[in-house]
Parts: sequence; C-alpha cells; structure tokens
Amino acid sequence: MEGDTDAFGRLVDRYQGAVYATAYYYAGRHGAAEDIAQDAFLEAFRSLRSLNDPGRFGPWLKEVASRTAANWVRRHSMRMRYETPLPHRRVQSIEDARIGPEEALKREERFERIRSALDTLPEQYRLPLIMRYLQESSYEEIAHFTGQTHGEIRGLLQRGSSMLRDIILGQDKRDGEELPWHRAHE
Repeated sequence: MEGDTDAFGRLVDRYQGAVYATAYYYAGRHGAAEDIAQDAFLEAFRSLRSLNDPGRFGPWLKEVASRTAANWVRRHSMRMRYETPLPHRRVQSIEDARIGPEEALKREERFERIRSALDTLPEQYRLPLIMRYLQESSYEEIAHFTGQTHGEIRGLLQRGSSMLRDIILGQDKRDGEELPWHRAHE
C-alpha cells in the first residue's frame, strides 16, 4: 500500500469517522477535531512503513490518531483554555424544517447536554460511544478500529450508555425538567 494514494484514499473514506471521533475525544471541540483528523491522516500516510501487519490497520491508525491528538492538545492547551468552543455544526435536515425553530432549538440543547455528559464518563467508554452514536459506526467498525472484540465493544456500549443515561437523568432531576426519556426509564 506504500505510495498508493488511491488505496490510502479509500482507507481515509472508511476510517474518517473513527479518526474524527478519536480527535474529538481528545480535543472536545469540533473545529480542533477536524484539524487533528487531517493531521492524523497525513501522519499515517507518512508512517505507513511502520505498519507491520496490514490486517491491523485500524488499531495502528487509532494509535497514530491518538498520538497526533495528544500532541496537538499539548501544543494548543493555552489557546484552548481561553477560547470559547463553537457549537457543533449540525446539518439541517428536512425534519428540522418540519418541526420548527423552537423544537429544533430544544433538540440542539439536548444534544449539547448529552455531549457535556459524555465528557464526564470514564475514558474507556467515551470513544466507543462517540463512534457509535455521533459517528454512527457499526460494532464491527468500532471493534476493528480499536482492536477490541465485538463482545467487548457491546459491553462497553451497554455500560457506557447506562452510565450516560444516569448522568443525564440526574442533571434533569436537578434542573426540574421532564424530558421524554424520564417516562421510559422511571
């Protein structure tokens, strides 16, 4: 694969969501995650010679992305400390137009609360949850990227989802709000 930019382009297409999720996991900001993901793919392309087992490309790429993200965050930590992160730019859908601006704003607020709660979870649960629910990756894609088994991913997602739900329910009870998932889980 070394030097084959077309083959590498196909790998970028396949793994861009996972690399973005890894970058977001480290930076917690969408713009930074986009920059980190681009840097990670560039670094991966330059480092292809260090890939000993092409069958383990996903876990190798995760390590490259993690190392790139950690270095990026370390280099930009002062700037990140003083800047306000921009909200996630969600693509407007036909459904958003149908529900109106007030309901669309409520949805966006819920998304932000979930993202904030996600940041409080133990590290081992965050990346699989981000990949599954924000990047819509399959269990197989997550397992291939992280190097974990399908069963391990399933367990992490179940435990992480349960923890996330408990955090959000706790926030909602403190805020005195009644949200749709209250009725389903009480």
